[in-house]
Amino acid sequence: MDAFQVRRQRGATTTRVIHLDELRMQDWIPAGAMVVWGQAGAEPTTLTAALMRDRHAIGGFRAGIGLTLSDTASPEFGDVVRFISYCASANNRRLAAAGLLDILPLPYSQFAAALEPVDVLMLHLPPADARGRHSLGLVQEYLLPLIETARIVVAEINDQMPNVFGAVTIATDELDGVIHTSHPLLELPPIKPGPVERHVARNVASLIEDGATLQLGLGQIPEAVLDALRKHHDLGIHSGVIGDGVAELMEAGVITNARKSINTGVSVAGWLLGSHRLYDFARENPALLVCGTGYTHDPGVLANVNKLAAINSAIEVDLTGQINAETVGSHYVGGVGGAAEFIRGAHRSPGGLPIVALPSTVAKSGKSRIVARLSGPISTPRSEAGLIVTEHGVADLRGRSLRERRKLMLAIAAPQWRETLEKAASTENADC
Repeated sequence: MDAFQVRRQRGATTTRVIHLDELRMQDWIPAGAMVVWGQAGAEPTTLTAALMRDRHAIGGFRAGIGLTLSDTASPEFGDVVRFISYCASANNRRLAAAGLLDILPLPYSQFAAALEPVDVLMLHLPPADARGRHSLGLVQEYLLPLIETARIVVAEINDQMPNVFGAVTIATDELDGVIHTSHPLLELPPIKPGPVERHVARNVASLIEDGATLQLGLGQIPEAVLDALRKHHDLGIHSGVIGDGVAELMEAGVITNARKSINTGVSVAGWLLGSHRLYDFARENPALLVCGTGYTHDPGVLANVNKLAAINSAIEVDLTGQINAETVGSHYVGGVGGAAEFIRGAHRSPGGLPIVALPSTVAKSGKSRIVARLSGPISTPRSEAGLIVTEHGVADLRGRSLRERRKLMLAIAAPQWRETLEKAASTENADC
């Protein structure tokens, strides 16, 4: 029985069709409610714009948001809206800088549970198919469990949202309210890796075997890695998120998923983040499947993906392999996300590669990103450390002692920082 059947048995009401000139969010949302919607291009912007417009009439509420590309994450709305998220990426950074974003420092797979109970869930769906059912469009990820438990589910049905094959679909009469719209989806601005990021990516690509399955995080490094893999063969995808680069390699025949041990022939992801090029590619494409985090991030599933190469980046890594992916100084700019879960999964995968890749220095300041001691939180502990990659090489920390790790990490730090780092390390207990 899927989540929607459970919801229907709970007694979902007759679907109400909402006209734009009659859209009053206070009719749906009580004061103090928890409201959640899909992230990035899956945000139902007609509904969220009305939500912010009517925030004072509602009387204040909580908003559970993912990565935001719209103006919804504007500090001006923090007068009555309490924003809650797993990350401070993209436009969420404005809220974080203004002190108006409550960060949940937890693994990505736990995000949905941390938001419950949800009063109103807002979806962004394509038109129904011939069977009268909608796909969930660009996402499934953390929305799936919330559909089962949310008190009210309202959807924006946009005829420009692609029908993307997913693990679950929903019928119109399983929704409490719908509004029909037609407008382009939010897109991620192009990511253009620099020469250092491309050098890092070439080092990463040298580790990847033909037939490996990739998980990729967000940012310049993952995009550069995809470009560096163009001469590989029969790669697969099992990832939390995918972007334009995956679509390009699928079209080029580099990503075929032919050698995957599970979901053979199909790229699996929780959500799509990119431009209209990705959205057009994903439209009714049987080689692509979006699933919930209960599948994409499940440790048992990941352990059964042979040669899983988990490729993520970081803000800084210390000499023992501890990783900070959340803060720069006192500024929260990232998130725990799913990196640690995929790193752990790659450790368990036969032939897996738990990779964290980053430039050795900060581009603007020249400050070392390989550090003696982290300046922020430990997003991934050193017990999960795998392969750390910079433009200066690869440090394979698996099975290595603390003393050995320091030596390996110094070798991939920027040359001008190695002596300073070595001195800093020598002042600390060698076994700590």
